[in-house]
This record gives sequence, structure tokens and C-alpha cells, in this order.
Amino acid sequence: MKKCFLSFALIAGLGFYSFAQETAVPSGPLDLETAVSIALENNLTLKRSELNQQSNEATLLQNQGQRLPNLSAGTSYGVRWGRSINPVTNLFETARIGNVNVSASSNATIFAGNQINNSIKQSKVNLEAGMYNIEATKNDITLNIINLFINVVFNREQVNVAENQLSTTKDQLARTTKLVEAGSLPLSDQLDVQAQNATNEVNLINARNNYNIAKLNLAQALQIPYSPEFSVVEPEFEINETLMATETPRDIYEAALETMPEIKAAQANIESAELGVKLAKAGYYPTLGVGANIFSNYVDQAFGTERPTFGQQIENNLSEAVNLQLSIPIFSRLSNKASVQRARVQKQISEVAALEAENQLRNDIESAYNSALAAQLTYESSLVQVESLQETFRIAQQRFDLGAINSVDFQVAQNNLFNAQADLLNAKYTYIFRVKVLDFYLGNPINLN
Repeated sequence: MKKCFLSFALIAGLGFYSFAQETAVPSGPLDLETAVSIALENNLTLKRSELNQQSNEATLLQNQGQRLPNLSAGTSYGVRWGRSINPVTNLFETARIGNVNVSASSNATIFAGNQINNSIKQSKVNLEAGMYNIEATKNDITLNIINLFINVVFNREQVNVAENQLSTTKDQLARTTKLVEAGSLPLSDQLDVQAQNATNEVNLINARNNYNIAKLNLAQALQIPYSPEFSVVEPEFEINETLMATETPRDIYEAALETMPEIKAAQANIESAELGVKLAKAGYYPTLGVGANIFSNYVDQAFGTERPTFGQQIENNLSEAVNLQLSIPIFSRLSNKASVQRARVQKQISEVAALEAENQLRNDIESAYNSALAAQLTYESSLVQVESLQETFRIAQQRFDLGAINSVDFQVAQNNLFNAQADLLNAKYTYIFRVKVLDFYLGNPINLN
């Protein structure tokens, strides 16, 4: 039997791994909606993207905090021996002096070439791009699960075809054996049918093995333990004349440009790179800031006949200051120029990446449309072929029962029908999946209903 086209990997680079998960095997057959939900919950690539998004949120919070003044406080205690200056009286003394210093300071940026505002804007844009990347990952996961889900349904139907073929051959073998025993047919006819029966048994074994492999691939993509009892609910999907999209590839492409998250992510990356250029240019501007600090100390040496208390000394020695800081870049050893150059190059790289994403999208849509159109024609031709071969096989079976044809001719008619049925199944599910890919690009919900 022919292998199903669904074995190809539509979504390259997504990567599904069979890591052990603390997820129970679903009880009963799994429908497509539940399968997609489980995949989105367990997929490690998606979890990594969501964690990266949390990092982007932290970066935005940090940049927003740059608008606020900082505040720090500190204290220290020290002891001196020998001749030293008393930090309170500013007189030289030859004695052990213990002193406590307390201080607090705060600084705020008034102007820094609009660097703070642009860094906040860039963080918000990066957060937006991260959101689109997560949506793109979810779309990839959903498409891949639909691919694998349909593959399971296809292979299960292939098992049914193989079982029907084997059942028909067994019936034929039973009739042929009786005719051989009655002397109506030669022994060679019985041997031919026995050989065909053995071939069909092998085909059934292969079909069941392919079915199990398809289920295993789906279970691994869902990141759940596999068991032979794992199965899916066959969707109630009928092919009709309106299945194929009426839009042209150009129409689908224009619609996809407005909906595909990877395109929006690429556009957000360009915006982020533009802000990166502004941030780099901020290095040429002066920086103006304001600062304030407060300081006091205490010593354990007496002042004349009496020593003020700790609180009195802290209050008496209190000093406060406010200052403006202006930093003017004059020569940065070409580092600012290099930063601006790198930022401009990064913007050009983002523009190229966006153009690549659009070109790839157009190529994918054109390929998907042509594949869907070819699948439609193949399905329609296969349908006609099966209908014709069903009638041919019916006539051949009647003639064989009447002894008008030998077992070889009967087997040819039988094999032609079952091969055509297998081709029809392949064409059917190829057509369904490829049409669903077009629906995906049109922004329609991805389902099989």
C-alpha cells in the first residue's frame, strides 16, 4: 500500500520531543479539539516562548523604572587609634575615637537624549513581537497536530481496507478450495489464491503497524505516554463542491498579510530596530541629572565636660546637599558612531527579515494552493476510478463464481479495486489537509468540521 502524504513534516523546525510528562493518558478516544489543547499545554517550545515573554515584561518594568529617582541609604562604624582628626570637632586628637556615619542619597535623570522614553517604547514593541511569536508557535503546533491527527484517521481507514481485502480473499479461498476438492478447478488455482491470501495478511500487518506508528507520532507530539489503546475520534467531515477556496493565491496572500502573526512580528522587529537607532543616537546628547544627599555622624569622644547623646550628635552634625550633574560627551573614541552604525545595520537586517517572511508566506501560499488544486483533481479522478472498478469487480466476482474466469483474473480485478480504494483514501485526506492549510492562511478557524 502507498504511504500517506501526511508523513511529511509541514512545520519544519518546530520540534516535538518525547520527554516524559506528568500527564495522564486521556481516557477514551481523543477528538481533535482536545488533542490541540493538550499539545498547546504540554509543548516545550511554546513554554520556552512564554518564558521569554516574561523576560520581556521584566525588561519593560526595568526601563519604566528609569523614570523614577533612586534612593539608597547606608551607615558605617569605625574606630581610630593614635593621632587623628575628630570627624565632629575637626581637631587633632591622640586618642581612640569611635565614630558612626549615616547617609542617604537620591539621583534622578532629567534629560538623557530621550533615551528612557525610547527604551520604554522599544520594550513595549519587543513585548508585542513576543506575543506575535507565541501566536505563530501556537499556529505551528495546531497545524502539526491536525496533520498527525488526520494521519491517524487515514491509517485506520487503511486498516479497514486491508481487513476487507483479506476477508474477500478468505471467502475466495474457501470457495476455490471446495471447487478444487470437487474437481471443478485445478490445484494451481487454489495455490494462487493461497498466495494472494498470504500477501493480504502481510498487507494487513503492515497497515496495522502504520496505524500504530501514526498513533505513536501523535502521542509524542502531545507529550503524553503512549499505549496501544490510544485512539482518536474520527471527525465527521464531508467533501463537497464548495470545499476548495474560491479565492485566488493573490487574494489569500493579501488576507494572510493582515492576519499571520509572523508577519506582524517581523514588522514589530523593524519598529524595535528604528527605536534602537534613536537609542544609539542618544549617546551624542548631554545628560542632565539632579541629586540630593544627607549625611551625619557620631563620635564617642566627649566635648569638653559633656558628651552629647547619639541623637543630639546626629541632629547637630546633619548636612544636606542638592546638586545638578551635567555630562557632555565630547569624544567617545568613536564608540557612539559605531553604536549608531550597528543600530542602522540591525534595522536593515530586520527589514530584510520582514521581506523574507513576506516572500516565504507568498511562496507557501502559492505552493499550498497548487497542491490543494492538484489534490482536488486527484480526488475527483480517484472517485471515478473507484466507482468504475467497483462495478468491474462485481462483474468479475459473478463470472468467477460461474467459472467464466480463472482465479488470476479475479485477483487482478480485486487488487485493482483495493489499490484504487487506497489511492482514494490518500487523495481524500491529502485534499482535506491541504484545503485546511488554505483556510489557515485565510484566517479561518482550524478544524475538521
